[in-house]
Amino acid sequence: MPKKMKRRTFLKSTFGTFLTVLGLGSGGYFYANRIEPSLLEINKLEIKHTLIPDSFNGTKIVQFSDTHLGFHYNVNQFKKLVDKINQLEPDLIFFTGDLLDEPNKYGEINKIAPILQQLNATIGKYCIYGNHDHGGYGSEIYRNLMELSNFTVLLNESLLIKQNDGSSISLIGIDDRMLGKPDLDLAMKRVPDDSFKLLLSHAPDVADEALNYGIHWQLSGHSHGGQVKIPFVGALVIPPFAQNYPEGLYTISGVNALSLYVNRGIGTTRLPFRFMAKPELTLYTLMSSETD
Repeated sequence: MPKKMKRRTFLKSTFGTFLTVLGLGSGGYFYANRIEPSLLEINKLEIKHTLIPDSFNGTKIVQFSDTHLGFHYNVNQFKKLVDKINQLEPDLIFFTGDLLDEPNKYGEINKIAPILQQLNATIGKYCIYGNHDHGGYGSEIYRNLMELSNFTVLLNESLLIKQNDGSSISLIGIDDRMLGKPDLDLAMKRVPDDSFKLLLSHAPDVADEALNYGIHWQLSGHSHGGQVKIPFVGALVIPPFAQNYPEGLYTISGVNALSLYVNRGIGTTRLPFRFMAKPELTLYTLMSSETD
């Protein structure tokens, strides 16, 4: 298990990032603080595998992550995000953690569930815990909000997503690696061996462990894509458990290959900046394939 980064070390690194952003000058400061955080990208990928039944061909999944409501991301922005997701007409919606930046300090908590309830998905809405969903005594706050919003919370458990003809794929969700208690053994307990296995894990680096469980695809967030990246240097601050896989698509080889996608998230945390790390929605299309 990777060694946890001490909070003091992480904050020190974050402060160094802040000084670097200031060094970009007033124009760079304004861009990173006001403009790039609003430049939402929609990235499209196909999820292909022989174990995906033909009945799932064309099924659309929207993943969103890391809204961090309350830290320079407000209710009005959140409403626009929900409208954007609905415009994509998803069959499935996955939220991969960190809804509120500080759950027990958020002053507009009663406004969140009615907004999330407006998200439409023909098959269902599912979510997992991120580290901020546990922080600030937030575990029950988060679960209550998401269940009130018609999301199914997956906490070290799995379920079958079924089509009318009885065909199915397995969806697995585990707890956050930083502040939760992830348990893949427990989560995989009822997963059929012959099903397509899709894992939701807030922390990307769990993929190195998930590879040993026959997981075919993993969807994660947490990293914010580095949130602030400097040309020729890269991301200056990447959180614990997103060190190996900070952004984008990866193929991890083993006895069975695992595909991992790391979503850059929507909001910001610790620093109100994004630089070369635009916020992201990811639209996936499921496809049966003759080859793995």
